[in-house]
Amino acid sequence: MTDSEIEITADLVRELLREQHPDLAGLAIREVAGGWGNQMWRLGDELAVRMQRMTPTPELQLKERRWLPVLAPRLPLPVPTPVRNGEPSARFPKHWTVMTWVPGEPLDHAPISRGDHAADTLAGFLRALHVEAPADAPSMSDRGGHPKECTEGFERFLQAVDPGAIAADDVRAVRAVWDDAVAAPEWEGPPVWLHGDLHPANVVVTDGTLSGVIDFDSIFADDPAWDLAAAWVLLPSGAASRFFDAYAHADEATIRRARGLAAMKSLFLMLMGQAGDRGLPGGKPTWGPAGRAALDRVLADGLT
Repeated sequence: MTDSEIEITADLVRELLREQHPDLAGLAIREVAGGWGNQMWRLGDELAVRMQRMTPTPELQLKERRWLPVLAPRLPLPVPTPVRNGEPSARFPKHWTVMTWVPGEPLDHAPISRGDHAADTLAGFLRALHVEAPADAPSMSDRGGHPKECTEGFERFLQAVDPGAIAADDVRAVRAVWDDAVAAPEWEGPPVWLHGDLHPANVVVTDGTLSGVIDFDSIFADDPAWDLAAAWVLLPSGAASRFFDAYAHADEATIRRARGLAAMKSLFLMLMGQAGDRGLPGGKPTWGPAGRAALDRVLADGLT
């Protein structure tokens, strides 16, 4: 059995805790549905164990360990914070981390009903996060930079969506949104801190509004448009305008880039939903409807 094929069970998690953090081994352990590169296990009421699963290197977990303690104190929403490190061993040759648990239901399972509140909350969170990053902040090879650098990926996503899932008129409209983003001026400010992967499974909802942000393994520094795409990807119809008013730091070019990136992210969510509907590894059935709804919002609300 290869490293990537190791079955992660509650018994394995408890054995690892007994070996490296025995004071936590007596807490209840419950599997958390979802996850892709990492698998989550609830540990008691206030903690979680994040187990490296598909990621081929420890870089993503080590990024979270390094930077979340720096960023978390200034963020206005709860985020997972590392509290203990789990190191590779003979029993499990990968990294794992004990983190604080962020309560709430993922947005792909619990919709936002308080759109104005969620728009203001997300804007406040991103204002606090989007500060100039230090020179040693991480970068990402598969995202960041201007949308024109991602045109090949955008076209691949658009072509891969099932025929009929997007009407012909909407396909033309999606391409027009993307072309507008590609034509927008580049970000001229310094690289700012970004979550990097804001989609419905990476935020949680309580009482109809956003209550936490999770899964920071993509954190990097670059153009804020990559996070601002969340105005369409996360928020309900009609909330994007209020979001950008509350955020207050996005010029027209940044909004155009963000809208194009939202279109690309929506297509990716639809593809993950397709894979889930077909029972393919890594597929997420709940992401398809979320992606389609996000794409509809992108097409309905251009703002500029």
